[in-house]
Amino acid sequence: MIDRQTTAEYPFQRTDAEWRAILTAEQYAVMRGHATERPGSCALLREKRSGRFRCAGCGISLFESHGKFESGTGWPSFTEPVEGAVATTTDRSHGMLRTEVHCANCGSHLGHVFEDGPPPTYLRYCINGVALNFEASS
Repeated sequence: MIDRQTTAEYPFQRTDAEWRAILTAEQYAVMRGHATERPGSCALLREKRSGRFRCAGCGISLFESHGKFESGTGWPSFTEPVEGAVATTTDRSHGMLRTEVHCANCGSHLGHVFEDGPPPTYLRYCINGVALNFEASS
């Protein structure tokens, strides 16, 4: 885990102007500015179909639907990411020590991971729904 203030190079790059052009204002605030969407505000919270959840910034597959669960927190929650799809950094904001989750491909902020999830991983990847696009299985 690296400190969230560390600037990292990611395989997928966009300029700030390009990010602003493709993301909504809310997506930009969350994904590039580390904001958090209002709990319960995203339709993906209630998504039950089989499929995959992709990064809204670069399109890589981040989470599979079989790992999604109802956490009662107001944000989509997952037990594990697609292997190699996410990275973590230390988040010391708001007077807390948390583990931030971001896209390993483009660096976009996704949410946080906590150790209070269900078995077998006991992890809860608490993800901002606006940072995701859902692709249903055919």
